[in-house]
Amino acid sequence: MLTSTVCAAVSAAGLGIAALTAYRKRFLAATRIAAFSLIPIGLVMTGVIDWVTNIVFKPTVWAGFGVLALSFVLFSVSRVVERRRGGIGSRKERKAAAAATPDAVAPAASVPSLGAGRGAGRPAAKGKTGQGKGGAPKDDFSDIEAILKKHGI
Repeated sequence: MLTSTVCAAVSAAGLGIAALTAYRKRFLAATRIAAFSLIPIGLVMTGVIDWVTNIVFKPTVWAGFGVLALSFVLFSVSRVVERRRGGIGSRKERKAAAAATPDAVAPAASVPSLGAGRGAGRPAAKGKTGQGKGGAPKDDFSDIEAILKKHGI
């Protein structure tokens, strides 16, 4: 009831100021003032003011907002701490998981096919035999190193 009276008084004062502004021949400003002054009485008529006052003046509602704020703060702090420590999904964990991953079941199974394919499809580069000590294929990075040296990198 009190809120309805206050809103009606604010609207009446706003309309009075709009009338004075219109009297001074500032019609555009008077129209804006009148529009803003009608908002409080419109809110009272639609029932929004009663709903807002029920929210504002109930302690349980404020306690609920406090609990929500506390929840948000705790969540944010936990995320910050997790990132600083390198928590779930961090680089350290991913590297450790990659290192712990077992190699292929039979890593030597593809060696003959690579050796045969290299010699049959294209000739070996100058000065390279394709075989290192003991008959094992040379390091694959040697080709890349040669290309980088050629370009001065």
